[in-house]
Amino acid sequence: MDPPEINHSFGYNGTVPRRRRVHRESAMSDLIRHLAHYAAYHRDRRNIATHFAGIPLILIAALLGLTLLPIPGTPVNCADLAIALSALYYLRLDLRLGAIMLLILGGGRELALVLAGWPSPLTLAVILFAAGWTLQFIGHYLEGKKPAFFDDLASLLIGPLFLVAETGFALGWRAGLKQDVRQAARHPG
Repeated sequence: MDPPEINHSFGYNGTVPRRRRVHRESAMSDLIRHLAHYAAYHRDRRNIATHFAGIPLILIAALLGLTLLPIPGTPVNCADLAIALSALYYLRLDLRLGAIMLLILGGGRELALVLAGWPSPLTLAVILFAAGWTLQFIGHYLEGKKPAFFDDLASLLIGPLFLVAETGFALGWRAGLKQDVRQAARHPG
């Protein structure tokens, strides 16, 4: 890598070293690629609406089930580990969206801990999970497309992120990202 140019009267000229710029663009293109891939399978408003109900049910069900699985010899459970790994993935894709996802996952963890104290928490987790997936498949039936995870398992993690992004887009947040995702979804590859 060439050294940065120096303006001898004012010092460093303000250009970003090439390596850092390439890394940021690469991370952003990963975010756009994942959201666009997911968006391509979710164009029908009815399908998206079923996902706004189904994905949270699946997320709570998964966190509840994982909360019931302690990691022996530690004060944490499998939900804590799953949240930590998921949060790292989301933060790598985008710091702002990742931070929101971390808050959502943390809130989901707290709800899962409360539900774990209810009678038959595993049965509750199974019911929530089945209800969530039923809604998802109804939505895909209405749209006439298979779920995105049939082609890309990463879509299982992108679904909740897609909902956060879509909510932000509806509120007028990150118009540039919205435009990039919509454009990439229309013209994949």
